[in-house]
This record gives sequence, structure tokens and C-alpha cells, in this order.
Amino acid sequence: MTRLTGKEKSTYVQRMFDRIAPRYDLMNAVMTLGQHQQMRRAAARLAQPPRNGLALDLATGTGDFAIALQDTETTCRVVGIDFALEMMRLGQTKYDTRIAFAQGDMLKLPMTSNLFDCTVNGFVLRNVVDVRAAFAEMYRVLKPGGRAVSLEITSPRTPIWKNIFGVYFDHFMPRIGGWLSGAPDAYRYLPQSVREFYAPEQVVELLRAVGFREVYFRRWALGSMAVYVGIK
Repeated sequence: MTRLTGKEKSTYVQRMFDRIAPRYDLMNAVMTLGQHQQMRRAAARLAQPPRNGLALDLATGTGDFAIALQDTETTCRVVGIDFALEMMRLGQTKYDTRIAFAQGDMLKLPMTSNLFDCTVNGFVLRNVVDVRAAFAEMYRVLKPGGRAVSLEITSPRTPIWKNIFGVYFDHFMPRIGGWLSGAPDAYRYLPQSVREFYAPEQVVELLRAVGFREVYFRRWALGSMAVYVGIK
């Protein structure tokens, strides 16, 4: 695929997620070998949503990460924001009124500053046109002391597993995804987006550049996933 940038990438990503929405949850399960919900729950615990707090799930999709936050702290209110309406419609069907869904762009959040106790996002950073700007918006809407947690696919470092992951992710997964979703271009885009994304160490530097402190990352799933944490 031709490399997408700027407004072209943003428009493509929005339309792509609306198209694959009916099979999105199934494909997450297939791609992560059923581990995606467990990883969201672990990342939600790192966000430390406080009692009676307010949390934000960016690019919420069908709301699974938002629910993981609420399951971690049942008194916490959670807002899920996304620009893909079809994804959120499915989320409302799944979770009814447990999550407050809102349409919006994570690069220009329609929220006041210093509002949320924590923010999370899962599997979205490589789809963002400007990752530093996204982190800056997270920083802006967080209260002082609030936590930002991001979960993202990354390339493993271990040589043998890196090769196995590459064969699966670059060849088998696009075919399986295209067959199950009926949108083969979406699952050709996915491995491309991972290859072109920042290394974890670079993501950490972007978090620090916008003001986050105590920033760190951990590799999960044999190094194929990375979780990033920063504090305002």
C-alpha cells in the first residue's frame, strides 16, 4: 500500500474502522490469540482509576478498554471518545449505559483542561497522524498527578520470535483478517502501520517531551505488545 500521511491517513483510518466495525472484536481476538482483553485489564490497573474518579478512553472503539477501567474501579465514571461512529454504536449495544460515548478527535479533544484522573488508549497510536500532539492533548485534559496509559503493538526484539511474528503478522494475519472482515485492505494496512511506527524508546521520549514524568514502558506478549505509562 502507498504510505498514508496527514489528512489522507486520518480519513482512511476513520472510514476503515467504520467498515470493519462488525468484525472488529472478533479480529482483535484472532490477532492477539485471545489475549487482548487480558492485556486491557492489566493496562487498566496501571492507570489506577481512583474511587469516584473520571477516566477517558481515547479511540474507544467498541468500549472494551473503557469497561476494563470501570471493572478495575466500579465507582469510576468513564468517557469513551472516538471519531468512528459505527464502532461506538456497537459499544453502546454491548455495554448499554455503563460508558458515556462521545464523538471526537483525540488530536482536538472536546474537553476542558485538568478534567480526568486517568486516560487510556489501546492499539491506536500507530493510526494517529501526530503522536506527540495526541500525547499533548492527553496531558492537557489530565489533572495534575493523573496517569496516561497507552497499549500498542510493537515489533519483538528476540530474533527467533521476531521472525515468527513477522511471518504471521505480515502474511497470515492480513489473509485471515481480509477473509473474516471482508476488508482486505484494512488488514494489509495493519502490518504496514506497525512497521512504520516508532520504537518503544522513541514513544517514551515523545511522552517526556510534552511534560509527562516517571515515564516507562513494558513489553508484553513475548515483546509483541508495549504498554506506556506517564504521570502529569
